[in-house]
Amino acid sequence: LPGRGTGPTGSWEDELDVRTACPAHRGTLTEDPRVRRGSLGLSLPDAVLTAAQEVRTDLPVLFLVGDADPLADHEGLRRTAKAAPQARLSVVRGAHHDVLNDLQHRSVAAELVGFLETLREGLRPLVTVESSAW
Repeated sequence: LPGRGTGPTGSWEDELDVRTACPAHRGTLTEDPRVRRGSLGLSLPDAVLTAAQEVRTDLPVLFLVGDADPLADHEGLRRTAKAAPQARLSVVRGAHHDVLNDLQHRSVAAELVGFLETLREGLRPLVTVESSAW
């Protein structure tokens, strides 16, 4: 869930820093003429944010957020995930706003695959940690 505040209003490099630390994704964003530079500085309408935060569903939901994402409403995500009957909130350490395209993209992909496999198995995880020293 995005926060109500605006994003970066500085340079393109500042916007890239908020989006991702991945050099490949930064290059893709920079070279793509369809990417609107400065778009992270635009606020979403209150009605959109309210609707996103008030969605209630009985379906399983996976929320992904980077812990280094300054645009996400981290507290709002926690509240929304706790209010949903079948929600999972996964926080990606060191990830920025474009959590699917940041340096941790393989771990994020693994989390998505694990979530989908858990859905297929009736919300029973295929892998559980029985013992770990770390």
